[in-house]
Amino acid sequence: MSFLSRNPLNHSPEFRRRRFMNWFPLGLTYATFYMGRYNLNVASSDIMKTFALSKAEFGTIATAGFWTYALSVILNGPLADRFGGKKAIIFGGIGTALFNLVIGGLFLAGWQTKIVVGMSLLYAVNQYFQSFGALSVVKVNAPWFHVRERGVFGGIFGIMISSGYFLAMGFGGWILAHFGWQWVFIVPSALILIMVLVDFFLVRDKPEQCGFAKLNTDDATCHIGDEVKVGFTYVLRRAFSNPVIITLMAAEFCTGFVRQGLMLWFTPFLKEIHQIAPGSGLHEAASLGITAGGIIGGLLCGYMSDRLFQSRRPPVAFIFYIGQIISLLILGNVRIPGLAAFMIGFCCMWIFGVHGMLSGTASMDFGGTKGAATVTGLLDGVQYLASGLTGFGMGYFLDRFGWGIWVYLIIPFSVIGAVLMLTLWNQTPSRNRELMQRKGL
Repeated sequence: MSFLSRNPLNHSPEFRRRRFMNWFPLGLTYATFYMGRYNLNVASSDIMKTFALSKAEFGTIATAGFWTYALSVILNGPLADRFGGKKAIIFGGIGTALFNLVIGGLFLAGWQTKIVVGMSLLYAVNQYFQSFGALSVVKVNAPWFHVRERGVFGGIFGIMISSGYFLAMGFGGWILAHFGWQWVFIVPSALILIMVLVDFFLVRDKPEQCGFAKLNTDDATCHIGDEVKVGFTYVLRRAFSNPVIITLMAAEFCTGFVRQGLMLWFTPFLKEIHQIAPGSGLHEAASLGITAGGIIGGLLCGYMSDRLFQSRRPPVAFIFYIGQIISLLILGNVRIPGLAAFMIGFCCMWIFGVHGMLSGTASMDFGGTKGAATVTGLLDGVQYLASGLTGFGMGYFLDRFGWGIWVYLIIPFSVIGAVLMLTLWNQTPSRNRELMQRKGL
């Protein structure tokens, strides 16, 4: 049984230019979504100080959002598959812009009572609309990228995520330092709405809508005819009878805990342990490190999987899980503020590389063009179930035992993720498709 054919893909220059006009604005939109999601992380220390919240109370707000996202992304995946990624990103963008504006406006108006309950509700609704982001990106791009190109797309997906983190943490930190933390909820609203307008005019769901021939993507559903209805039940049945997707879901659970375990708490960690406040030079350096680390990790993951491992994703994910373990151990034991700020970005290189590879690439490979959003929803859903545990759960342990245990709460999930990738070492969409055909699915 051989791996994917390595024959070159002879896309025309016109096709490549039009594809760029599709994924680039979509990627910028997704970056602004992150600014409207991780603004809570940027304002975490100020919110806790302003309203005298414990870490567990603040974590409750985050958990409400994470678990709403987890449920929403699973339910909204089939909607994105049915109505198309373009409509999904526009709908989600309008909703998240509106609720970020509401949150910022209430804080500017002097909101003081029932902060935990009220913010949990508002942030949860914001996360419902946020859930359309990743679904739309994967759904739109699946028909435009062949399997052999999707490692590179995983790198692009990582850049989108990293750019979003820089907007949230870097630009958001600057907004906080100069205008007040309330404005980190208001400014993203305008940027998201601008990108929604751009998407309306530029984004197209399929090459055929731009006058190009349909691309044979060689993924899990490319050989299924249009007469076969690939709905939620179809994809769900295939997903839960497919050991590869089940294993990927378990790995994404681990990735979710590692990713949010770092991202939700690194700002108060730097402030309380290393006296690095949001808006300071070292905090800006850490934020820029997140972006640079994420870009490097995403591109390196994509290059390695496509060029060194014949479009196999698990070997590269395994390497990056090991990188997470080593870098987190270093982060938890450094005593120099500048080195701690650097290690945030270095950890993110390994974390975002895996996240882009599994959520942005493997979901297209094994979900297929027809079910890409639904499988992305399943993978992202279980990821955010784990993310919810990093809210009130990790907040409780940090309140009780302090920062000394922080990275040691995260590392076991990187270990489990690495072990899971060993079980999928040689999997590709074509191998998996043959397995499912033998099962009659």
